[in-house]
Amino acid sequence: MITMKNVYKKYKNGVVAVNGIDIEIDRGEFVYVVGPSGAGKSTFIKMMYREDIPTSGDIIVNGINFATLRRKRIPYLRRKIGVVFQDFKLLSKLTVYENVAYALEVIEDSPVQIRSKVNDVLALVGLTQKARMFPNELSGGEQQRVSIARSIVNAPEIVIADEPTGNLDPDTAWEIMQIFEQINAHGTTIIMATHNKDIVNKIRHRVIAIDSGIVTRDEYGGNYSL
Repeated sequence: MITMKNVYKKYKNGVVAVNGIDIEIDRGEFVYVVGPSGAGKSTFIKMMYREDIPTSGDIIVNGINFATLRRKRIPYLRRKIGVVFQDFKLLSKLTVYENVAYALEVIEDSPVQIRSKVNDVLALVGLTQKARMFPNELSGGEQQRVSIARSIVNAPEIVIADEPTGNLDPDTAWEIMQIFEQINAHGTTIIMATHNKDIVNKIRHRVIAIDSGIVTRDEYGGNYSL
């Protein structure tokens, strides 16, 4: 599903964020990406949804090379990739329902389809009763649930999460992880960058450790240790 071949990323300031990474991620996998701050995790993650592009090398996602992808095709391919951020990135003037529905409106789904899909994902993340509320009326955990609902409402094949529990208290972080587990159980590939040692060590999945732009460990059922 995702293949990186000799991927190298050097920024204009001379920093080498990714240094010759080769990796394959199969359909339906749950993968943690771990490593110290500044290790290259964010660049690694961003290149998977074409927020960033490599200086050299290939990134193949579902048969499409993101490294050479024309800019006009990016919005269409991103429909199959959901992204969850640490800071939620919700639209403050839209309700919970409207924030999630917006992801479908931009691809011109019908009102009937939008209503059905939004109601289904809000039920999945436990926010049916909060549909008419605004982001500033929600807790941090609830806002992250909205972000997750928005990321999966179009039934993407891949969900990429960049520190999704980073701003949450421990109990809420566990609740959010249970939602990701449910999503993965339905066949969606999950790739999650995280610093949360407790989650990685308790909910075991494949662990890719990155340091100084290279993969230092790739272990199935691994722990957090760097």
